[in-house]
Amino acid sequence: MATTEIPTAPRPAPAVPAPAPAPGREGEHWAVEHRPDALGPLRRSARASLNSWGVEPAAADAAVLVVSELVTNAVRHALPPVALRLRHDRADRRLWVEVTDGGPARTAAPDLPPPDEHGRGLLLVATLALAHGARPHHGGTVVRWACVAAG
Repeated sequence: MATTEIPTAPRPAPAVPAPAPAPGREGEHWAVEHRPDALGPLRRSARASLNSWGVEPAAADAAVLVVSELVTNAVRHALPPVALRLRHDRADRRLWVEVTDGGPARTAAPDLPPPDEHGRGLLLVATLALAHGARPHHGGTVVRWACVAAG
């Protein structure tokens, strides 16, 4: 008779790489360079994935804006590493955007524009998303997430 060893404590889930999506779901995962100029190529990659999944253009536009806002906040206000996970659930017709960062930076970024030019990102996310929030992740990291209608 064979025996199976059962672990006594649950193992923490690894932050990277993300598990393969379940059937009916697509997903992508990117490590994000902790630089403001990394956002342009990341937006183009996210858009390409959304297009390849057949997401309606208006929903893709909303998702790319949410990606842009959450990643910008992580790069400006949090410690590295930063990662983006984008998932499409065909059955629920939802897009999930998750940005993991290293937790809050100790000081504000020195190159912030004047207050009238920033500070509305989470308001945009709240407007575009069906739901959004943040949750602590293992190792002191934080996951900020948003769920957007896929069309």
